[in-house]
Amino acid sequence: MVQATGNPAFRLEDPTPADPRRRWASLDPDARDACYDNTRAVADSAQQVAARDAASAAYRAAHPGGLDRPYGPGARNAIDLYPARDAGAPCLVFLHGGYWQRGARELFACFAQGPNAAGWSVAMVGYTLAPEASLTRIAAEIGSALDWLAAQGPGHGIRGPLVLAGWSAGGLLTALQLGHPAVAAGLAISGVYDLAPIRQTSLNDKLHLTDAEIEALSPLRLPVVEKPLCVAYGTHELPALIHDARNLHALRAAAHAPGPLLPVPGAEHFSVLDALRRPDGILVRAAHALLGG
Repeated sequence: MVQATGNPAFRLEDPTPADPRRRWASLDPDARDACYDNTRAVADSAQQVAARDAASAAYRAAHPGGLDRPYGPGARNAIDLYPARDAGAPCLVFLHGGYWQRGARELFACFAQGPNAAGWSVAMVGYTLAPEASLTRIAAEIGSALDWLAAQGPGHGIRGPLVLAGWSAGGLLTALQLGHPAVAAGLAISGVYDLAPIRQTSLNDKLHLTDAEIEALSPLRLPVVEKPLCVAYGTHELPALIHDARNLHALRAAAHAPGPLLPVPGAEHFSVLDALRRPDGILVRAAHALLGG
């Protein structure tokens, strides 16, 4: 009798961890918080943040000429400019993270290094944090900053196309402001794109999200903007962030909107930005590609 060879059956599986939000109703408050707690998920996050802050302080000190340009009345309504030698070069406009309630533009200055070295200008945008500002107001402040760059940028040596980029909370803000007239393209990194689950976590203690904000400020619930948008994430990120990125790209792809889905190999939520520290980093190259470079 012929024996079976024992060849394994073909199986096609998605290696991405399952999205825990699919069983959201069964999760207790701590488990829901864990879905979005990047600090808890990355063992050396404190060391990475400390190194980032020190590198940013050094970069600001070495490039003091364009710092603290006000674009609005708030204390945090300011932009740090790092212009390229060529005023016509593209400008990466960077929006920091911190779940709209932490962080500051000053702490992310080191991520201007890669684009600057690649010949780009960089503008680091500050904005008011929750609970002083609602997310509606924060999104409006980003619009005001872009208005300022369009009007005042040329006087500060920035005349090239603006590529709006944001990390984490800034990723959502990037997707929201992609339609701004001054924006040529967007690079959304490690963002959250549906606010509904956020309202049922401790992050909402300061955000106080409303039903109207969830509908109006969740990119996954909004019409697709036809401009190029690269949606990037680290392959070792929390599953909720990976699935939000993939869902946003899928929504855009279904509408034939341009821009790639970009998994950054081996990166978690904090190390993913290392790809902005080098002129040949994958995120710097992605920004070039958005403009056809």
